[in-house]
Amino acid sequence: MDPDEQHLIARLRCGDKAAAVSLIEQMYQRIYCFLRRLTAHESDAADLTQRTFGRVWKALPTFAGKSSVASWIHGIAYHVYVDWRRVGRPFESRTDEWWMACSSPDPAPDEVAARADLAAQVYASVDQLEPDLRDTLHLHYYQGLTIDQTAEAMGVATSTVKYRRRQALMCLKRALEVPAIGSVTRGKLV
Repeated sequence: MDPDEQHLIARLRCGDKAAAVSLIEQMYQRIYCFLRRLTAHESDAADLTQRTFGRVWKALPTFAGKSSVASWIHGIAYHVYVDWRRVGRPFESRTDEWWMACSSPDPAPDEVAARADLAAQVYASVDQLEPDLRDTLHLHYYQGLTIDQTAEAMGVATSTVKYRRRQALMCLKRALEVPAIGSVTRGKLV
């Protein structure tokens, strides 16, 4: 558990209403969406979300901090859902259309993996650039400095930073171009 969560839990245990509001603001929508996906009904999800937070307040004194607050609350929500199902709620099979309508706004796992692979390729290509170009990109893109701040940090003119950035991006574009399948030059795939 990180220090911010420890502080939040300590405030909650002392009865701090602002901490309770903060926790609900941070977690309510996530828990509701989780339960909405499980139940398929907005009213059931809303009811179970309320029950979840009721159990959170009751279980707060026993929270040991061995997990994050988010995983702890999600675990309570899941158990609230399981208990609700045991009461005799019939399981309804879902169509693909239904699942598509309930899709998460987060990228799909394959998209996350593809982005991570591309980011690794870009980062490796940046590291292969000559030092001035590489350092310019690191300061500007990875450290988030503006052109002026990058120029100041490197002790060069802003026009130099712009030129280096343009050169580096052209080099990266060439380095990251996908070769045509089956084109071979001197034993190398081109």
